[in-house]
Amino acid sequence: VHLVESGGGSVQVGGSLRLSCTASGDTSDINDMGWYRQAPGNVCELVSTITSDGDASYVDSVKGRFIISQDNDNTTVNLQMNNLKPEDTAMYSCAADRVSIVTVVTHLCRSDALDAWGQGTLVTVSS
Repeated sequence: VHLVESGGGSVQVGGSLRLSCTASGDTSDINDMGWYRQAPGNVCELVSTITSDGDASYVDSVKGRFIISQDNDNTTVNLQMNNLKPEDTAMYSCAADRVSIVTVVTHLCRSDALDAWGQGTLVTVSS
């Protein structure tokens, strides 16, 4: 499985961005997709996930501001980020797995336990 992300960029506080992650290859067994992020000097954190059944989860800091969704064929996952804050500034990486993307990640915000990772897309929120 190969993941390609798009949609990162720079925005001012309170603005919005929409990230997309498209999976290609053998995607038939993918059950869970979502986003990790890592700000400079910070640990990697799981931001949001969505299963093939549509069950979504969010880290507390983005609840009410971010919305994760997927296309009908479950190969593209979108993260609508609203009311962005400076603390949302980070490299956002898409991940996918046949079971769950919830896993222990390295200091590089990666895990060999997952089926696929994207290359990352940078989000910068300035005040």
